[in-house]
Amino acid sequence: MVKTSLQIAVLATAAWAGTAHAVVVAQWDFEAAVAPVASTSWTGIAASTGSGSASGVHAGSATWTTPVGNGSTKSASANTWAIGDYWQFNFSTSGYTGLAISFDQTSSGTGPRDFTLAYSTNGISFTNFSNYSLLQNSTPAWTGATYAPAYNLSLSLSGVTALDNQTSVFVRLFNTSSVSASGGTVANGGASRIDNFTVNMTLIPEPGTYALLLAGLAVIGFVARRRVQA
Repeated sequence: MVKTSLQIAVLATAAWAGTAHAVVVAQWDFEAAVAPVASTSWTGIAASTGSGSASGVHAGSATWTTPVGNGSTKSASANTWAIGDYWQFNFSTSGYTGLAISFDQTSSGTGPRDFTLAYSTNGISFTNFSNYSLLQNSTPAWTGATYAPAYNLSLSLSGVTALDNQTSVFVRLFNTSSVSASGGTVANGGASRIDNFTVNMTLIPEPGTYALLLAGLAVIGFVARRRVQA
């Protein structure tokens, strides 16, 4: 009986371990992206992996392009940055928990340096999460041939449980100052590009898996108590 009970506990633990691992829920590599003509926005950028939609919004008309990415053929880029202009990514977290974001971003010498990552579940009311500054695209060079880890930013939002298991989550990266990547002032021709925006999350186990795990843990506790009493 003890052997069977322990086997149940092991199976429960194994079932939990088999489901509690991070997966890519959505990703934008921009390889299939087609930039619009000069306008104040670029909308409807489909995810390359998973589902979701990305966009770029500027107060003034900007030139949107798809120059080489960080170790890839394409990225998304725009010039004419003003405070409040942003990149935005919209995706579902239904069935998942523990949001983690990773992306590559850089600016030219006269492109914007300072950004803030904010999140929302309705696309209207946003909460600021983290400020960050971009590395100027110079050394190491951001090229399509070789991936440069120096341009990567990885942020864990796993502590924000309000983003777990949501039909729609919005992540916005918005410009917060007029300081350029070189330390000067942002110019109209100054560009900033983004690539490899990736959403990683952990699958929420099915209710049956939870029940099995709890049953296994209860058995372990019971067996432990019997041994102590013996």
